[in-house]
Amino acid sequence: MTSMFQSTTRSALAVAFAGLLAAAGPALASSGGGGGGGSSSGGGSGMQSPQTPTCKNGLVWSTAVQRCVKPRSSGLTDKELLQQGRAMALAGQYQDALDVLDAVDNKQDSMVLTYIGYSHRKMGQTDVGIGYYMQALAIDPRNINTHEYLGEGYVSSGKYELAKAELDTVKQLCGDTKCEQYEELAAAIAGKPVD
Repeated sequence: MTSMFQSTTRSALAVAFAGLLAAAGPALASSGGGGGGGSSSGGGSGMQSPQTPTCKNGLVWSTAVQRCVKPRSSGLTDKELLQQGRAMALAGQYQDALDVLDAVDNKQDSMVLTYIGYSHRKMGQTDVGIGYYMQALAIDPRNINTHEYLGEGYVSSGKYELAKAELDTVKQLCGDTKCEQYEELAAAIAGKPVD
């Protein structure tokens, strides 16, 4: 009798757990980010959105319809598209990130250009990425993330003197201790990249 009770209880728990997993759905696929913080020159940018599920195949999460949808028909704001595109880029979904960031209306946003550049660089298109970083810095010359990524691009291209110049700029903007961007660029220059 006890064995039958335990078996029934296990089955009920399995069904309940499966129901929870189904309800959580895409939320379990959300990414923790990583590499190159989300702040620009003025401190935290509020870019992190841990409750937003991460979609694949160039789709974005719409809270209005509670599913992944095409970015252009999503009704999401530029800020929301940037948040999701950034999360995809940092999660290694570079082409998906580019698809989402392409849907942003304001292409003259420093962070949009930065993560377009980041995605291209990570896909092996270093010169294209550097071009986007330059556009981003023309808009916001104090963007710490862009300087870090530009320096990493220079490291990838073997342009260590230019990378060191970017490291100096990052140091001026946020210091050399407890500054994630400085530490990550310094590690890349030293041949020990964080990612």
